[in-house]
Amino acid sequence: MEGININTEVLDAMSMLQKTSRTFYIPITRLTPGLKEAVSSAYLCMRAIDEIEDHEELADALKAKLLYEIQDALLAPNMAEAVEHTFAPYAHQLPEVSLRLVEWVQLCPETARDTVIRYTAKMSKEMAEWVEVQWQIRTEADLDRYTYSVAGMVGELLSELWLWNDGTVTDREKAVAFGRGLQAVNILRNQSEDQQRGVNFFPEGWDSKDMIKYTKRNLKVADAYIAELNKGPARDFCKIPLQLAHATTKLIAAGGSKLTRDAVLKIVNKISG
Repeated sequence: MEGININTEVLDAMSMLQKTSRTFYIPITRLTPGLKEAVSSAYLCMRAIDEIEDHEELADALKAKLLYEIQDALLAPNMAEAVEHTFAPYAHQLPEVSLRLVEWVQLCPETARDTVIRYTAKMSKEMAEWVEVQWQIRTEADLDRYTYSVAGMVGELLSELWLWNDGTVTDREKAVAFGRGLQAVNILRNQSEDQQRGVNFFPEGWDSKDMIKYTKRNLKVADAYIAELNKGPARDFCKIPLQLAHATTKLIAAGGSKLTRDAVLKIVNKISG
C-alpha cells in the first residue's frame, strides 16, 4: 500500500462500493473528504466479512473458523501480515472485496482507523457465532441480537465516525435502531433467497406482516435519530438509506419486492433537492 496515490485508492474503493452496494454508494460519494474515506473503509471492511458469512460454497465450519481468525488478525500488532496470512489458503475461493480487507482498513484516516478495526473485529466474531448456531432465530430477542450483530453495530460505528469527524453527538440506541431497521428491510426483501439456502431469519410463528411491523417500529426510531441530527454530513448521509428503506417496506407490504433503479434515483433526487 505504501506509495500508492490516495486518489487511486479512493477511486478504487468507490468502484468496489458501486459493485457491492446500491443503498450506500450514493450517500458515501457525497461525504466530505476524510469522512468519505472513513465511511468507505468501514462499509467495505464489513462487506468483506459479510461475504464470507454469506458464501454459498464454503462449509459453515470453515466460515466460522475464518471469521474468528479474521477477528484475531485484525487485532494483532502486525495486522496486515496476519490478515493476509489468514486469507492465503482461501485466495481462490473468496471474493475480491474480502481478499482486499487490508486495503480497506488502510483507506481509513489513521485517527479513525482503530474504530473501524475494532468494530469489524467485533462483527466478525459475532458473525462466526451466528454461523455456529446455524442462524437459529426462534424469538424476537434472537432477531434483535442478530440484527444488532450485522447492522445495529454499524449504527454505533457511524456514530463514532460522526463524532470523530466534527463532534456530532448522537443517541446510540437510536443509531442501533437505524442499522437494525435497514437490516430488517433486507430480511424482508431477501426472504425467498434465504429460504432457498436453508436460512430463516423470521422468529417462530412470524409471517411477513410480523416482520413488517418489526421493521416499521425500528424505522420509526431511526426517523427520530435523524430528526435529532443537526444539518451536516451525518444527517445528509442517513437520509438516503432511510428513505429507501421506508419505500421498500411500503412496496413489500403492498405485495412488491425490490425498488427499481428509477424509483431509487427518484427518491435520491428528491432528497437531494
